[in-house]
Amino acid sequence: MVTQSEGSTTTRMRRRRFRGCSKNDFLPEESFQSWSNYMSALKETPARFMNRLTTRSLDDTELNQVKAESNHDMKKSLTWWDLTWFGIGAVIGAGIFVLTGQEANQDAGPAVILSFAVSGVSAMLSVLCYTEFAVEIPVAGGSFAYLRVELGDFMAFIAAGNIILEYVISGAAVARSWTSYFATLCNHKPDDFRIIAHNLSANYNHLDPIAVVVIGIICVVAVISVKGSSRLNYFSSIVHICIIIFIVIAGLTHADTNNLAPFTPFGPRGIFQASAVLFFAYVGFDAVSTMAEETKNPGRDIPIGLIGSMAIVTIAYCLMSLTLCLMQPYHQIDRDAPFTMAFEKVGMRWAKYLVAIGALKGMTTVLLVSAIGQARYLTHIARTHMMPPWLAQLLTGELHKQVG
Repeated sequence: MVTQSEGSTTTRMRRRRFRGCSKNDFLPEESFQSWSNYMSALKETPARFMNRLTTRSLDDTELNQVKAESNHDMKKSLTWWDLTWFGIGAVIGAGIFVLTGQEANQDAGPAVILSFAVSGVSAMLSVLCYTEFAVEIPVAGGSFAYLRVELGDFMAFIAAGNIILEYVISGAAVARSWTSYFATLCNHKPDDFRIIAHNLSANYNHLDPIAVVVIGIICVVAVISVKGSSRLNYFSSIVHICIIIFIVIAGLTHADTNNLAPFTPFGPRGIFQASAVLFFAYVGFDAVSTMAEETKNPGRDIPIGLIGSMAIVTIAYCLMSLTLCLMQPYHQIDRDAPFTMAFEKVGMRWAKYLVAIGALKGMTTVLLVSAIGQARYLTHIARTHMMPPWLAQLLTGELHKQVG
């Protein structure tokens, strides 16, 4: 039973929690409190700019003072198991189902297997860098926080803009690809599910309501619970891995080793040229580093999660590319739908549906992990007041803590 004093406390907390945003929530600095302060700040711009160029943050500042801007700590609920599946979900998307055929046909031939290995090694080196920083500075800011410590606020500010732009553009691109693969699964063309706005300019008039709905659902799932998102992610990733295993096993039953000759038709240059493009298929692991603040034991869990997931992804990519090259001569591999056409060539046309499901599962987990990573980047950027600090507030559990 709730007493009158507890009820009044609850009412006050609700009002405080759900009140509207004031000017100070968006512009808390003294420079914006009055026009005279603003003009004085403008006169100090050269000195402030030099200060931004030369001043660097400290590890302790990021771990304590900056985190305190959120008023509440993030709940530590993730283990190495969660991070491993987040890493797999963040990386394995539609790239493997498209780029493999393109690079095998145009640049590397059967040596595309080596191209994937080279890209995997390069990605692993990046993962090792992220791992070192994430263990030393386990905060939600990821690379933004690391740059503040190593290169200062100015470089971190430039990186913040690039990070936000990267997540917005890549999320939109993956969501549109989701529609394309969904259309394939339904035996339709992608434009059948899009709205053509004839009054808009060409290439900007294909409105994609399915992509909007998918992103909206993903964001809701990401907001509800990071642990729940983790469970959904590794369930989807397990299904995706099972489909990849099926593709490899079913494909190898139609393997012909003669298709591997010549192995390097475009020479060493083609191998490295293809690896530069295929690196795109490994992008996404940086989002895992933003979850360091919610990891129970960062010193142990982050290295296992990041390195383990990248090793699994690299092995999966190499096996899939080997399977494709064994099924068809490299010059016959379709550049747009390599696995679908390869299975159709050997009489397994129905397998295209499994390929489409695998791609959809992969893109769904990529969108989910990207949404989680983007939210944490925005939180830490807002903590430093490079964005409105209102965006850094963590309200989870506030009412329950106060009322008991």
